Amino acid sequence: MSEIDDIDRELGLFESELKKLEAEYNMYFAGRLQRPPWELRKRVELMAKRLDRTHIANYGQRFRFTTLQTRLAKSSGLWDRGLRAREEGRPGPFAQPRPVEEKPKPSKREDKVLHVATFEDPLREMEKVHQLYDNLAQARREAGQEAIPFHKFADLIKTQVNTLKEKGSPEVAFRVAFKDGRVAFTARGLKGKSDK
Repeated sequence: MSEIDDIDRELGLFESELKKLEAEYNMYFAGRLQRPPWELRKRVELMAKRLDRTHIANYGQRFRFTTLQTRLAKSSGLWDRGLRAREEGRPGPFAQPRPVEEKPKPSKREDKVLHVATFEDPLREMEKVHQLYDNLAQARREAGQEAIPFHKFADLIKTQVNTLKEKGSPEVAFRVAFKDGRVAFTARGLKGKSDK
């Protein structure tokens, strides 16, 4: 019993440190921190390695750890891409809008759909979540709006999918579009996979 409690405590600590790491990277890429949170990242990676070497007999705990480990791996890849892009002087996944010398003509923006993505389980489709986020962030920048932090966006996607699945939709479609000169972001439950 105490071994299960110890592992639960370790997993809880790992999850809270991972959330803190994600928040600090978001602050770094938003320009609110001077440098990346290297020490915290190293600590979180060491926790992941230690837990990976631990024998976890409980299936629920093993699933929770695997989910957190996958989240860390995918986030690390995204952070590394962002850092590499910043070093190379090009926009990356966390690019902030730069002052543009020539102003584009915002008055003639036509209504159009920019991106559509469907989800059954966003936690297992993180690449699609990142693509949807990048498209929404780009559209918001073009419309002169700030991009929302990724962790808030991911929570919104997860909540919307869960809510619409509870109402009987096996899949949920999200759409990024320009409508009446503004960015529209909508979610709609799909009746079945064969529906178009």
